[in-house]
Amino acid sequence: MSSNFTGPPTDVTTVGGRSGTHYVAPLDETPLVGVDAVKVAEKRSNLWIDAWQDVRRRPMFWISAALILLVALVALFPGIFTQTPPNNNCILGNSNGGPADGHPLGFTKQGCDIYSRIVHGTSTSLSVGFIVIVLTTTLGILFGAFAGFYGGWVDAVLSRLGDIFFSIPYILAAVVIMSVLSQYRSVWSISLAIGVFAWPSTARVLRSEILRVKNADFVMASTALGLSRFKILLKHVLPNSIAPVIVITTISLAGAIVAEASLSFLGVGLGSNIMSWGNDINQAQNDLRSAPQTLILPSIALSVTVFAFISLGEVVRDALDPKARALR
Repeated sequence: MSSNFTGPPTDVTTVGGRSGTHYVAPLDETPLVGVDAVKVAEKRSNLWIDAWQDVRRRPMFWISAALILLVALVALFPGIFTQTPPNNNCILGNSNGGPADGHPLGFTKQGCDIYSRIVHGTSTSLSVGFIVIVLTTTLGILFGAFAGFYGGWVDAVLSRLGDIFFSIPYILAAVVIMSVLSQYRSVWSISLAIGVFAWPSTARVLRSEILRVKNADFVMASTALGLSRFKILLKHVLPNSIAPVIVITTISLAGAIVAEASLSFLGVGLGSNIMSWGNDINQAQNDLRSAPQTLILPSIALSVTVFAFISLGEVVRDALDPKARALR
């Protein structure tokens, strides 16, 4: 009898005492080659790589990213987009005037160039937004991480403190604070007034995520290896819980910009000598019928910026949620 196996024959004794010849096939002729093979060239995959692969295929990501990049360039380099001084070239004879040569969007009630004021006001609105986000994210991570990871009385104290701040609408609190500090209306004061009361949402989201992650197997393995609880929190739990914070931070940035504009519109925000979209909207509210462009144009700039950040946050949220990706 012939056999296809080319390996060396081996004498073996079977059940019942009968001897026979057993042919051992070389490893490369068996299916074990495919089973035991290690795919060295296979690409690594994790949450962040999968999220990037998802967002790069979505048009809304590129649209919102392009708008945010444009707004950031305008805020950082306003001189590239306009050479007209926003306040030094105001002529009352041009009050509420329409577009003219060198002034594509017309003039404000004080005869100032609307386009120049929108461009130079971008940095103020974005500065308030970023300062608020840095403050709220820092406080939210500190309170949420310690409350969720350590639990017990630490969780009870920090959570109740967060509930107290969460029960106070941050817009209302900012109105009260800015009314008291009417002589100190600046970018820093309004940012602190908003940020001090806006962090509980971030803390709650992070706390709930840490409560889910801290019982994972890799956390128990780190504990068995003798790592301190603080190192486990810093190196393992927090990096694996930070994704929802990134999403809420992106969306909250838009909320901070709107909050500054709202406070300035109400007359308790930035000083009238500081250019911002909220101040321009406030100063133009009485001229809506006679010169609607003085109010509509800054409002469009505000709306486009807020739309860009919210859209980016929505895209990132869907990309960092594996369940949402599976449903698409």
